[in-house]
Amino acid sequence: MSETLDLTLRVWRQPGADVAGKYVEYKLTGISTHMSFLEMLDVLNEQLHAQGDEMIAFDHDCREGICGMCSLMINGQAHGPDTGTTTCQLHMRRFKNGDTIVVEPWRAQAFPVIRDLVVDRSAFDRIIEKGGFISVSTGNAPEANAIPVPAPVQETAMDAAACIGCGACVAACKNASAMLFVSAKVSHLSTLPQGKPERSSRVQNMVAQMDLEGFGNCTNTEECSAACPAEISISNIARMNREYMRAKLCSKE
Repeated sequence: MSETLDLTLRVWRQPGADVAGKYVEYKLTGISTHMSFLEMLDVLNEQLHAQGDEMIAFDHDCREGICGMCSLMINGQAHGPDTGTTTCQLHMRRFKNGDTIVVEPWRAQAFPVIRDLVVDRSAFDRIIEKGGFISVSTGNAPEANAIPVPAPVQETAMDAAACIGCGACVAACKNASAMLFVSAKVSHLSTLPQGKPERSSRVQNMVAQMDLEGFGNCTNTEECSAACPAEISISNIARMNREYMRAKLCSKE
């Protein structure tokens, strides 16, 4: 395999939320196969800057697969062709010399485009504000063994807590559903003893905010889980539905 690539990029350019966008084609030569996808975009931006052209806006932060900022659709796939990885963990060796790569932002009504490849994901923040926390008294941390948590419960909670809130589940879903994200947050807290007191209000408030933000409904196509870099299981959606049903039934008693 060649150590360098010559590529054609078709990148979505959009100056602002109220301005129509379009694809713009760029040619890149001598791209190292050892580069990450974001490093390749850095090279493109350096070339654009040297030419006096407007650079491409895209989200990034840690570049270690932790923060969830690198939200790109690459050839129609959220975070690109690799599974269980974010865009910043995708390397150019996954592409071939002469390839044309289409790069887009997340496509969802609840994630409006800010500029180019950057979208507003504050809808997720508002959902978290509605219940993605527990109310505890301030002061010294309790003794670690004061509240015993069985190992299977710990594993279930921590698997759900692995969600980094990138929004790939929404982008991959044909309905732009946020149920994988919301269910991961609900599952994480509802399974732990510390989250039990508020479990009913939490799930109702978070689901209500999810609907208010304009996300679609789940129809079990499992694209969300397939695109998720943390590989969050759709079993969390079933758990959230049970939690929601329980909360509604209990509120009528």
